[in-house]
Amino acid sequence: MARLPHRLLCLASVAFAAFSLQSASAQQEGENLAPYQMLRSLQFVQDTVVTGDHSAGEMQRYMIGAIDRRLRSVDPSVYSDPRNVDAALIYAMSGGNPATLEYLVSRDVAGNFDNRVSDILRKYLGGQGMLVANTLKAMVPEYKNERIGPYLALVAGNVAVTNTPLEALELYDWARLTAPGTIVEEAALRRSVSIAVEADLVDKGLAYARKYARRYVHSPYASQFADLFVLLVVRHYGKEITAPDVEGTIAFMDADRQREVYLRIARQAAIAGKNDLARYASEQATGIKGGADDRNAEQLARLYGGMADIPSDKVTDAMKAITDLPEANLSPADQALRAAAKAIADAVVRPPVAATGTGAEIPNAESLGQDTGANMAPTPDVASQAASSANDVSGSGSAPGETADGSATKYDADFQTYVDRGRSTLNAIDDLLKEEGTLQ
Repeated sequence: MARLPHRLLCLASVAFAAFSLQSASAQQEGENLAPYQMLRSLQFVQDTVVTGDHSAGEMQRYMIGAIDRRLRSVDPSVYSDPRNVDAALIYAMSGGNPATLEYLVSRDVAGNFDNRVSDILRKYLGGQGMLVANTLKAMVPEYKNERIGPYLALVAGNVAVTNTPLEALELYDWARLTAPGTIVEEAALRRSVSIAVEADLVDKGLAYARKYARRYVHSPYASQFADLFVLLVVRHYGKEITAPDVEGTIAFMDADRQREVYLRIARQAAIAGKNDLARYASEQATGIKGGADDRNAEQLARLYGGMADIPSDKVTDAMKAITDLPEANLSPADQALRAAAKAIADAVVRPPVAATGTGAEIPNAESLGQDTGANMAPTPDVASQAASSANDVSGSGSAPGETADGSATKYDADFQTYVDRGRSTLNAIDDLLKEEGTLQ
């Protein structure tokens, strides 16, 4: 309820901006809005989008096009006002048409544009940012108190992240602290989480993640953040990250998003063999009620939790939970996981098949690995004889798997079928998990 007045204000402001733009386009030259006024409307709409009002997305696209046309058609004397110059530069750094900046700079006979800034941005927007990385970084302090300052810091961070990620973190910190509540802060926080995850900066990663979850969990880019947070948790859970750390970040989300993130954690943990984490995240996801898709979430939690229980004494229950899942409700990637988990669980619970017709038991680790000294009592067991012949240092030298006369050990046909089926199952599991890796 607290968000309702804010949303109404946002919608009213967007409607007013749209009306102003439409009215301006219908008027004659000299009566249009100045570029900096139009940019303010664009900034407002962009900030509204990343804080959760996705209905403003269409308006954002419309305004970018309207500003582009205005920047090109306005009288060049308008750029004697530094606010309009900054508007053109910020527009270029806010997803605008790079060709428009090129167009304006090439016609700037009055020298209104700082050539250093415009040249750097033209290279950056043209995919050559590394060529001006040092110049750009040195320019950030010079413009720190200017309107373009936060945008320059964000761009400088984007360039620095490849070779000097820690420097990029500092630039992102400066950008977000000087532009709180804006699309600049959202982008800087999201990219800071990415750097912290890749550099294994766990404490920083958690701090950035909490800030992002508290402010921008409704952003259209929040899914990227969720992927990064899941990776951070799966890599470090049980060491630098504990359950309260996870819950402290997810607590800022609504029920649907909380459950989605827990399920993502459970899934990746199950694949990575982090069984304790997979069980914990599955239980957390199951315990969240009141969302839009409770039934499907419970089924996914059963799948991921069941995978975690396969190596435990609960394998029978895990196999039942996995087998009972309706495959039609699962995505292709989760269907592959279900098939692999079911095959593994089936192999674990299947009893060993005794060889028939000879009275011999299947060779086990003890019979194949025991010492065979001179005082060992002989046994009539065929498999034990084969093992003894293979391990006796004074024996005939027959290779493992051969009898004393050099012929290969003959296994019962049923047992051979079991061995072949087991190999086939393991190969299928490997193929499924490889396929799963390509689906991520």
